[in-house]
Amino acid sequence: MTRVDLQKDNKRKVLLYPGEDGYFVVEVPSLPGCVSQGKTREEALANIEEAISLYIEVLHDRGETIPEDTVEIVMV
Repeated sequence: MTRVDLQKDNKRKVLLYPGEDGYFVVEVPSLPGCVSQGKTREEALANIEEAISLYIEVLHDRGETIPEDTVEIVMV
């Protein structure tokens, strides 16, 4: 897989919400355990971008399959 392919895989749907401690929490449903936070919304999103990149890089280095981002957002 090329660097361009890895960058394409880095774009994911995320859940962003305020945590109990006043920080913003960000989770990536398509990458189990990929969670980050930040004092501001912008910081949280920057932190999760880095976490996604590292998560996918580790999967690639291990020869593991990179999960598809098949999350569907539905309001109930």
